[in-house]
Amino acid sequence: MSLINKEVADFSVQALKDDEFVTVTKDDIRGQWSVFFFYPADFTFVCPTELEDLQNQYENFKNAGCEVYAVSCDTHFTHKAWHDSSERIKKLTYPMLADPTHALARDFDVLIEEDGMAERGTFIVNPDCQIVAYEVNAGNVGRNADELLRKLQACQFVRENGDEVCPAKWQPGADTLKPGINLVGVL
Repeated sequence: MSLINKEVADFSVQALKDDEFVTVTKDDIRGQWSVFFFYPADFTFVCPTELEDLQNQYENFKNAGCEVYAVSCDTHFTHKAWHDSSERIKKLTYPMLADPTHALARDFDVLIEEDGMAERGTFIVNPDCQIVAYEVNAGNVGRNADELLRKLQACQFVRENGDEVCPAKWQPGADTLKPGINLVGVL
């Protein structure tokens, strides 16, 4: 079943943000764009490379009016321990959500029940708290923050310009398609 247009359920979780513990709720995501970046576990191998890549693009996400949330089924205490011990994770300035009860992983349908961990899932959520784009990768395949930013920008463009669509490899400022007009020329 597709998760497109599914509204994120109410939630309240602990997070590590700016070296402090904070609470993040659904109210925090309402009215802004959000990226939920699920990863299997702290203290693993692929995850720090992805999280660092995301940090390298974080200012661009913020400039696009989007908050980034890294999410794993670890506790906020485990996030803090990893943050304090990893040079890559020390760089993170976006919130790391703790999901030890698996509420978020279940809601986003990425929980691996038998392992108690999340799949490597990426979700773009619009200001109405609806999932508008997502992908789930195998645990051994890392993701690309540049492509995620491009997808966010495409989702934002389509929301603002509902009669236009973004073709493959679309970048901000590039030509778009208008169904019924460009479609004939494409065939």
